[in-house]
Amino acid sequence: MKPVRGTPAQGLMGATVGFFVGFAAVSLFGPTVKHLQQAAGLSAGLAGVLISIPNLTGSLLRIPFSAMCNRDGGRLAFLILLITAAVGLAGIWGLLAFVPDRLGKLFPLLLVFGALGGAGIATFSVGISQTSFWYPQKTQGSALAAYAGIGNIAPGLFALLLGMLIPVIDLAYSYLAWLVFLLLGIAAYWVLGRNAPSFQLERAGLSRTEACAEARRHHGQDIFPKGNTLHVLQESAKLWQTWALVFIYFTTFGGFMALTGWLPKYWSSCWGFDVARMGMLTALFSITASIIRIGGGPLADRLGGEKTALGSLALIALGAAVMTRAANVQQAVGGIVLLALGMGVGNAATFKLVPQEVPHAIAGASGWVGGLGAFGGFVIPNVLAAFLTNGDAGDRGYATGYWTFAVLAAAAALLVLAMHASRLRRERTARFVDS
Repeated sequence: MKPVRGTPAQGLMGATVGFFVGFAAVSLFGPTVKHLQQAAGLSAGLAGVLISIPNLTGSLLRIPFSAMCNRDGGRLAFLILLITAAVGLAGIWGLLAFVPDRLGKLFPLLLVFGALGGAGIATFSVGISQTSFWYPQKTQGSALAAYAGIGNIAPGLFALLLGMLIPVIDLAYSYLAWLVFLLLGIAAYWVLGRNAPSFQLERAGLSRTEACAEARRHHGQDIFPKGNTLHVLQESAKLWQTWALVFIYFTTFGGFMALTGWLPKYWSSCWGFDVARMGMLTALFSITASIIRIGGGPLADRLGGEKTALGSLALIALGAAVMTRAANVQQAVGGIVLLALGMGVGNAATFKLVPQEVPHAIAGASGWVGGLGAFGGFVIPNVLAAFLTNGDAGDRGYATGYWTFAVLAAAAALLVLAMHASRLRRERTARFVDS
């Protein structure tokens, strides 16, 4: 028997550290957009693009890099994405430190560096696949919820930290401090990150068949890669359930990313809050959604992914309705908390449903769901910004935009019901064949 380094708990810890430092890029521009908008002379539309650009690469890169885990186990994919994010963050710091008066002319370059910085967001799907291979399916809901919940805290925490740092050490040095933290995080992942046993055994010289057999027999692994990267993407793409899960995750996780980037602009422009208070309220949303996601995993294990998802979508619709009618800060905070609760639980429920609905191509499905679902983080802020195109839209434009989340939640709920009906039909068919 060949030795294997690490345990499921250690594998979870390494993936969580890598995801935490990379996922902070959701807040790459949101907390500073008002400063950047003034410095570069940006319109509301371009400010929306700036907020969402990291989410574009962070979502689309999830697809190939998650599928890449089917071959390498996740460690290499993690390191590539984190190093790319560090390059982008270094570029942003360079622009702010050396040419701050030329940001308007260099806006395309700022977008390029923002896109590179967003590569860290794509670590989510890599960590989902890496962690899934470590844990048996019956406990994946709890393991993945802990992984995602802790990692999801990063954007809110960094929004809060930026709000505290900017008045003290200015904008450029705030990004430099972030870069140093990211580099330390990459070093930590290098030490802690571990692939599941079958990948280690295969790297040690066993064939894939031998490695999987030994990992099952001696190390408790019961989920294994099947097919090559293109194969698992193709197989998962053939199922309508994959695309239903993409839309559900577009609503819950894409909505979470969108609001984490959008809320600083909402609090500052609609309510006139300063950068510190803006950061605190954005952190309230992000950290609440992240912490509740940790509890959402065990809830989904106990109640099932479908019931948990429906309950979470109802909370999102309710929170959106409150936001459209919010007449004071207290009501707006209440609506945001409802949205956070719904999105946090919904994110956990979705990845409880992935192995249930696409058990033979988890890595591919995780790529599609995590990648295209997270694309909501790019699309939704631009939809919300479209409600502000009229110069006099003001608070009314901000309020009306939140109907977007109610519509998305209603459509996603219909898809959950459709998957439930399809599963019942499959079970009835299986019982009939067995009898």
